[in-house]
Amino acid sequence: MRLIDWTTLDAASRREALARPSRRTGTRVGGGVRDIFDDVRARGGAAVTDWAVKLDGFAPRRIAVTPDAVAAARDALPPTATRALRIAADNVRVFHQATRPEDSPWIETTPGVRSRLVWRPIRAAGLYVPGGTAPLFSSLLMQAIPAAVAGVGERVVVTPPARDGGVHPAMIYAAGEAGLNALWLIGGAQAIAALTFGAAFEDGEIAPVDKLFGPGNAWVAEAKKQAAALPGGPAVDMPAGPSELMVIADRDADPEIAAADLLSQAEHDADAQVILVSESRANIDAIRAGVERQLETLPRADIARASLAAARAIRVRDMAEACEVANLYGPEHLALQTVDADGLVNRISAAGAIFVGAFAAETLGDYAAGPSHVLPTDGAARTIGGITTASFMTSMSVQSVTEAGAGALAPVAAALARMEGLEAHARAADLRSGA
Repeated sequence: MRLIDWTTLDAASRREALARPSRRTGTRVGGGVRDIFDDVRARGGAAVTDWAVKLDGFAPRRIAVTPDAVAAARDALPPTATRALRIAADNVRVFHQATRPEDSPWIETTPGVRSRLVWRPIRAAGLYVPGGTAPLFSSLLMQAIPAAVAGVGERVVVTPPARDGGVHPAMIYAAGEAGLNALWLIGGAQAIAALTFGAAFEDGEIAPVDKLFGPGNAWVAEAKKQAAALPGGPAVDMPAGPSELMVIADRDADPEIAAADLLSQAEHDADAQVILVSESRANIDAIRAGVERQLETLPRADIARASLAAARAIRVRDMAEACEVANLYGPEHLALQTVDADGLVNRISAAGAIFVGAFAAETLGDYAAGPSHVLPTDGAARTIGGITTASFMTSMSVQSVTEAGAGALAPVAAALARMEGLEAHARAADLRSGA
């Protein structure tokens, strides 16, 4: 982890200190995704199959999530695993049911003029569940359950095949807990292309979806970006690329806990980024030493080391400056391991999720606390939040006007329309007021 003294940096150096890894983007990724999209747009499922075989080694496959398949998956897993998945699913469901948007009451702004907001689920959602080096069945729960709570009619889940071309039984069991009827084994940009343009295969068809969801590597993030830029293309939830964690640790923070949290994200992906911020040089040194010590016994140490090559340990003047650094960076995950962690929350304006205090391990949020772990990356937390039930819904204003209300408000609207030079607008208002 590179040590940086924040107080000595000018504005340009501070931007550089908080830059994301350069390998997340670039012409190779953008051009490669464009090639895949052009091919799938032209050849449909045949192109998706060719790219899937080329990049993942296996053709796309539909896995039916039947009661028998779920039972077989349950039997293949230890009871502790199925119990943990069930508890996690229940917690995710409870949180999102409690935070589902509700239609507003009628609001009368002028006598006889009432308006309200109503919420409706989107028609079809494409849910990308990362796989590759690890089957992230937790990401399935964190997307499919909020979508179900929102009332989405069609939930299409795509996930990369395992190394043997199959699917981990925990993924099938999680799909059963989420009430899904199928999974598609397709990964990468070709999966996003299938969700964007639609694709027909021997064992089924994927229809174009209205909105794309889910985290992924640089290729998946770029594919979502290009899909959203297409005329009439699907919307996207957020930039949700390689994982990020910032840990703000004061001089009293436990170095072993801080080190463990940093490694928990570094082991995700070589493109993941972790940043430590502290006012204490002594604790920075202790945490860095803890990282090296814990690395020695990590099964995914090679991945973590690749990520740590872009990691930073930033020394700040005090906790107020630490919060300023966090808001500039806008981390996906922010851990506050400080004496006054609760008090610091009010100073944070840009983070996907905040974990308050030494006991709030980011891992708990990843798997079982309740809120979705699909969160904005690459600084997008400065303007958007993570997945909620509202992410799978649209709001519409509904306006109701009586004759008396029109008589009162139409002259106002007509006057404003004529000020803008829109005579037809004004006349439509006049007809309601008897003018």
